[in-house]
Amino acid sequence: MGRLAFEMHRTAFVSHSDCGRHDTGWGHPEHVGRLVAIMRAIRNDYELFQQLEHVEGRHATVDELALVHDRAYVESIRSIAANGGARLDIDTVASEGSWDAATAAAGCVLDAVDMALDGRAARSFSAVRPPGHHAVYDRSMGFCIFGNVALGARYARKVHGVERVLAVDWDVHHGNGTQALVQDDPNIRFLSMHQWPFYPGTGIATDRGPHDNVRNVPMPAGLPPEDYAVAFERSFDDLSTGFKPDLILVSAGFDSLAGDAIGGFTLEMEHVDRLTRFVTSRADEVCNGRVVSVLEGGYTPLRLAQAVVVHMRALAGLPAAE
Repeated sequence: MGRLAFEMHRTAFVSHSDCGRHDTGWGHPEHVGRLVAIMRAIRNDYELFQQLEHVEGRHATVDELALVHDRAYVESIRSIAANGGARLDIDTVASEGSWDAATAAAGCVLDAVDMALDGRAARSFSAVRPPGHHAVYDRSMGFCIFGNVALGARYARKVHGVERVLAVDWDVHHGNGTQALVQDDPNIRFLSMHQWPFYPGTGIATDRGPHDNVRNVPMPAGLPPEDYAVAFERSFDDLSTGFKPDLILVSAGFDSLAGDAIGGFTLEMEHVDRLTRFVTSRADEVCNGRVVSVLEGGYTPLRLAQAVVVHMRALAGLPAAE
């Protein structure tokens, strides 16, 4: 452990109990059992559990959410939850607890950004729900209510005065919401590798954003996992050439794993480890190791939980578990 200690970064596991109050029902793919499985798996890895800073995040304010969302939309979510909840669209449910859950999810990411930039924890993983990368300016979409990663990027720029931010997304679905919410800022770059054709039907390779600050990497289902890993790494380096970010955010969607209940990608745990260590190595080179990772998809809870442990060991600089 002595040699490895030089490679370790202070790493936080950020969560909030209110994220469990987002009640979609057990028949919905994005249910509270996802977080339960993650918490159990983290506790069961004693070495990892002891290494992490365990942080109870905060709630994002309306003013903070308005950095990326329409205020009327934000208030509509508060009102819907206060009135017992409703279906927001064909895929997305709001319950009585969804306002508290969604503001906690966003707030955890903002806390993680604060910690990365003030030196308390260079790296973090926010185990939060509802996810965020499909939410757009004035509506929910695809299980997502507020754009957690997009908000983190805008918050870093607006509140902390960070010059450049890179956001990357390996969820099996295109991060259409994140792209829409950040692409007008040329100092935020966004990479999404995703299954194509697939929901939400966006993210073609020729869509590079208004400032050539977007790289979409659409990939067919069922390829050898090495193909996805290589495509992500090459696109990451292409997008970041000549662009030295002060912070890297990751939309960590584990529905890109083989056997996920929704996706058709074929990644295994070794590829989660590989992609995470690839991102952290680049972060070590350009931004003092600062990586803020945020849970998106992953709908087979035991596989999801195993992947989060692998991801967090890599973030923390621990060796891969045997």
